[in-house]
Amino acid sequence: MPMPKYSKTILCLANSRKISGRCIAGRELSKGQLGAWIRPVSARLNAELSEEDRRFENGRDPRVLDIIRIPMIEPKPHAFQVENHLIDAEYYWTLEGRGSWQQAIGALDNPLKPLWDNTSSSYSGLHDRVAEANASPADGSLRLIEVDDLQITVAVEGAEFGNGKRKVRGRFTHGGVQHYLSITDPPVERQYLLGANGVFPVGKALLCVSLSEPFNGWTYKLIASVITA
Repeated sequence: MPMPKYSKTILCLANSRKISGRCIAGRELSKGQLGAWIRPVSARLNAELSEEDRRFENGRDPRVLDIIRIPMIEPKPHAFQVENHLIDAEYYWTLEGRGSWQQAIGALDNPLKPLWDNTSSSYSGLHDRVAEANASPADGSLRLIEVDDLQITVAVEGAEFGNGKRKVRGRFTHGGVQHYLSITDPPVERQYLLGANGVFPVGKALLCVSLSEPFNGWTYKLIASVITA
């Protein structure tokens, strides 16, 4: 079997629910130094990663703060998602180690940088979407931020439209702007869906926020991971 064209080693900062698979993202790690954001993607229509795509040879799924070496074929930027690299699905991923809380803190993006455009909100969210036309490749599609006022909410949404389901969202302030975004971090979703509806204060946390694939002219801001010490 020929060798993959290249590999990227990342500090994993998100393993997020996407369509029928996952979206994984992290900062490149080279010689102990953190670099650019990397989002490994598949050749599927929506680029999500299946369980087989992303698992290690022992069958384990990647976890947030894992240090992972991923075989790649080529960079695959898509519109504003400039961080995408197409994986070589013929190879397993390799677990190189575990990152630390301090490494996660070192991966934070500029706290003065806003979460893209803050002029639009969905029916249930707050400052949770960006017009596709306003999503610039220069701004990328991934951020790691630190907040000190995170609240996680579990509530039924969409009942008035006849399709109500329980939804997990996060409310926080960043750069003086309130946000109320969907959480797509599976362990966090499971933890809170097991309990009652309500508002649950978390406080300090690191959040990986991602811009989704466009839908009906909008890209949505998603909390792809919630990282706490």
